[in-house]
Amino acid sequence: MPKLKTKRAAAKRFTATGTGKLKRAKAYKSHILTKKSTKRKRNLRKSTITDQSNVKNMKKVLPYL
Repeated sequence: MPKLKTKRAAAKRFTATGTGKLKRAKAYKSHILTKKSTKRKRNLRKSTITDQSNVKNMKKVLPYL
């Protein structure tokens, strides 16, 4: 069996937690920030766990994570 290549774009965006779950950054924090409230922007700073419905596909593109 040959080695599997990791999709580098995904590797830069996701990290594994100690229990094997995938951690990701939240979206909508890059531009047009003036109309977003301070509370909303503050909550977008925090990372979150990838939804279970996407994990199967993510494990496929990140075989060694």
